[in-house]
Amino acid sequence: MAANIQNVGVIGAGQMGNGIAHVCALAGYSVMLNDISPDRIKAGMATINGNMARQISRQLITEDDRKSALGRIKPAERFDAMSDCDLIIETATEKEEVKRKIFSDVSATLKPSAILASNTSSISITRLAAATDRPERFIGIHFMNPVPLMELVELIRGIATDDDTFEASKAFVSSLGKTIAVSEDFPAFIVNRILLPMINEAIYTLYEGVGNVEAIDTAMRLGAHHPMGPLELADFIGLDTCLSVMQVLHEGLADSKYRPCPLLVKYVEAGWLGRKTKRGFYDYRGEKPVPTR
Repeated sequence: MAANIQNVGVIGAGQMGNGIAHVCALAGYSVMLNDISPDRIKAGMATINGNMARQISRQLITEDDRKSALGRIKPAERFDAMSDCDLIIETATEKEEVKRKIFSDVSATLKPSAILASNTSSISITRLAAATDRPERFIGIHFMNPVPLMELVELIRGIATDDDTFEASKAFVSSLGKTIAVSEDFPAFIVNRILLPMINEAIYTLYEGVGNVEAIDTAMRLGAHHPMGPLELADFIGLDTCLSVMQVLHEGLADSKYRPCPLLVKYVEAGWLGRKTKRGFYDYRGEKPVPTR
């Protein structure tokens, strides 16, 4: 464990939040898991339990590991329940005003030494830090999805982030067994700056009729050895998240090459957001996914 970080608060018990709570608890940290309702915290805990059971079946952890890790995760229905935390990681929806409100509210309940971190995949760390009472104790810690499986974490300093915060965060991420890539505070950082325009280009390829869903995904899986095709990956990430990141890139860098594909916008407007809504570039309502184009 990182020396000066023992208690970790995770805000958001969804896909990213429960994954972060999962790896922190396995690494020996005490975790407070927060969300907007007790039901969502319960659902997050159930997911963690199921994912740990899967790790046991693959012999990655033991039953004892699971029991003690689950015992380290406690629900925090209100921000003041996290007042003892040394590090808070926010994993709310990719909307700047939502994140700023969370940081402004949670700051008031924390001890002065606590570090605030955002798991944002694209939003300026400097701007988010400005919504808090401690910009020098603020940093971007961007985990990849699914958190228990993915080895990389991007660390992003804001303009005000001090060296102590950076070093403590580095030690913390290393203690989770993850590899660090340090990124400058530019829109979408490293992974999504490269990955999302590729996905957006795949959607343009579909939009312009160059190939259908199946042809595009097969081409990239077998022709570029990608583990999943770009449209399948977009559905996995969530088309609303893909659109948010492209909008951040387009607005932040003012370059037309980042213009979100109109077809992506149309799918999001239809509420076809991918796996989480059972429809995106594939329809997931049957036994196996069927392309929607």
